Amino acid sequence: MPLIPIVENPEEKKATRDGFGKALVEIGEKDPNVWALSADVSESTRTHWFAEKFPSRFIQTGIAEQNLAGVAAGIASCGKQAFISAFGAFSPGRNWDQIRVSICYNDVPVVIHASHTGITVGPDGATHQVLEDIALMRTLPNMNIIVPSDFFQTKKATHILYEQKKPGYLRTSREKFPVFTKEDTPMELGKSNLLREGTDVAILACGPQVWQSLVAAKELEKEGISASVVDFYSIKPIDSARIEKVAKKFGIIVTAEDHQVHGGMGSAVAEVLSSFKHDSVLRIHGIYDRFCESGEAPELMKKYALDAGGIANVAREEVKKNKR
Repeated sequence: MPLIPIVENPEEKKATRDGFGKALVEIGEKDPNVWALSADVSESTRTHWFAEKFPSRFIQTGIAEQNLAGVAAGIASCGKQAFISAFGAFSPGRNWDQIRVSICYNDVPVVIHASHTGITVGPDGATHQVLEDIALMRTLPNMNIIVPSDFFQTKKATHILYEQKKPGYLRTSREKFPVFTKEDTPMELGKSNLLREGTDVAILACGPQVWQSLVAAKELEKEGISASVVDFYSIKPIDSARIEKVAKKFGIIVTAEDHQVHGGMGSAVAEVLSSFKHDSVLRIHGIYDRFCESGEAPELMKKYALDAGGIANVAREEVKKNKR
């Protein structure tokens, strides 16, 4: 599988939620059957851009995330396609039952956009720092899940989930992150992107941790540790073929994500690894079964070892313990 070129020293930073908002307008322009709904957070989740352009196809349900999912399911059952957008702590955190029964059980085309996920929500604290949402959504039949790493990846992910005409989950962040992919960077549901070649350890990451992993790999290179970095943006379906190839090539695999270590991308990788014979060590790195605290996003990423330095430390530890 080819190495995907990236912007090595990106100067531009954008929030992934902005990529969603821009893509939603593009989709609305070409498809009059697309509707958008928000739970009184349209500006924060960037659905206000859609609302300004297509007011007759926008619904503000108020702070009622369960109703948000139910109304969207009804719209989607009438030959339309709906995008619902709210903070991840409340959608799917508060409306999982409605997503499960009204959306997934009926297999209707509703995309759930969860903004403000993970610890980079920062000062809002533990109640808003949803770190369990991938686990919640990954168990649902008929649900596709993408966790993009930057602005351009989010735009593509929004279009991809729209094209599936099925339930979809898109996870974005509030914080601005480096834009290191390009408009023509490939993205496909069920696939992943190899961003850096290595020989000693493979780092599989999603979301904000992709860029942090690339920076970590450069740090490790100075110490003589060669790290491969793969962007695992598609959580469900996941790129099983890539995981098998990585397991055969590397003795050490580290996963990195802004999520609890239980039930997230790392768990999905572990499930794939358990299905075939391999001789690799897997370290799932994320938030270790705890609630986090308030602070600025960079401070929290450093405190919980989800920045480049933290990921490099985890990879370094595993190489020292397990290198053949």
